Amino acid sequence: MRFLRRSLTGVFLLAVTLALLAWAGNMVRDAVVARMNEEPRSFPQRERVLSVNVVTLEPQTIVPELTVFGELRSQRTLDLRSATGGTVLSASDALVEGGTVTAGQLLLRIDPVDAQAALDRVRADLQDAQAELRDAERALLLAGDELSAARAQAALQEQALARARDLRGRGVGTEAAVENAELAASSAQASVLSRRQAVASAEARIDQATTRLARTRINVAEAERAVADTEIFAAFDGTLADVTVSDGGRVTANERFAQLIDPTLLEVAFRVSTSQYARLLDGNGTLISAPVSVALDVSGVNLHATGQITREGASVGTGQTGRLLFARLDAAPGFRPGDFVTVSIDEPALENVALVPATAVAPDETVLVVNAENRLDTGAVTLLRRQGDDVIIGVGALAGATIVAERSPLLGTGIKVDPISPGGAETPTEPEMIALDAERRAKLVAYVTQSPMPDAVKARIIAQLEEEQVSSETVERLESRMGS
Repeated sequence: MRFLRRSLTGVFLLAVTLALLAWAGNMVRDAVVARMNEEPRSFPQRERVLSVNVVTLEPQTIVPELTVFGELRSQRTLDLRSATGGTVLSASDALVEGGTVTAGQLLLRIDPVDAQAALDRVRADLQDAQAELRDAERALLLAGDELSAARAQAALQEQALARARDLRGRGVGTEAAVENAELAASSAQASVLSRRQAVASAEARIDQATTRLARTRINVAEAERAVADTEIFAAFDGTLADVTVSDGGRVTANERFAQLIDPTLLEVAFRVSTSQYARLLDGNGTLISAPVSVALDVSGVNLHATGQITREGASVGTGQTGRLLFARLDAAPGFRPGDFVTVSIDEPALENVALVPATAVAPDETVLVVNAENRLDTGAVTLLRRQGDDVIIGVGALAGATIVAERSPLLGTGIKVDPISPGGAETPTEPEMIALDAERRAKLVAYVTQSPMPDAVKARIIAQLEEEQVSSETVERLESRMGS
């Protein structure tokens, strides 16, 4: 009996266990079937709106600014050289690196002993030449007197010959007397010829003496110039550089001992590309006198000067490109030759253009235009100049249009945007309102009621859900929590 009771009890417990397992399996199956038969929840899809910075294309006249780098030079630079060699007797106190001198100021005096000795010698030669000329003039005078006497003697001999011939004709004179008279006349003519040669020799002597005197005077002038060259003066007001001589030193002929620079007459030399150079030409192909601005940043303090383009380089130069231009500067205090400066050049003005950020224009020269529906369209523009982080574009048919100032890969044609004007704050958009059906509203209210929210928050959200139109953001937020 005891065995039978225990067996029946075991069978009973087994039957109860199997029944409970069957009931649990049936409940799971019903839950799965119910879940599979439920309609999927659908959430309203809202179009994504992107906020973008925009600018308005307003046609205007803009003067493009071309920025390059250049080097300052002095328009008046002189190498100071010694024309003669020798020992430096004295040097000016201003003959130092950076010394300031004035026009006509004595800079250097070289020992003039050798030059003075040479001058004394050529002056003595000048006296000899002058004495020789005077002697030649006196000899010419005497030769002239001798020629006159010889001509008078010849005239007397001609008269004697005529008288002898007359006597012979009358039968008084003899033939021998006539011959003697002819010989005397011939001798007198020969004497005249000899005196004429003496006069010619005296005249030639005067010419030689005159030439020698002229050469001697040239030598004197050269010697005087050599003596004057022992003193070197400043040719103009300026500053000295590269000084290599001092008192007691020795210089050789044509040695450069300093450089004189005029710091008030400055110009800037800068190189531009060929395309930039072409924009600085007028209709006749002549370089325009465009205004320039020069800046030098010195320890945070900017030095500025203005000027004007004056000329261009004659050739490009080996291994160089573009064009070398020169601009004369006006007053440029603080600048010095050799400064490396930034040069800004005003190009000819462009009309019917606009200045926009470089990020607004795509590589294919297109922009994104915001239409009346705040959607993006594509518009074509002409890229004319680059100005740092901005560009100058031709407006054309897009005059007055609003374009995107900062493009990104997320933006494209047809996308709806929220425009933000320059300097303004983003305009808040009104939340999208939707209408809820009764079942959906009941689910949301039940979820809020059972949630662990504060009572005040529950009351506020339930009040919103009971309205006819409910914010889509609120509905999406609650439904996302319900599904989590």
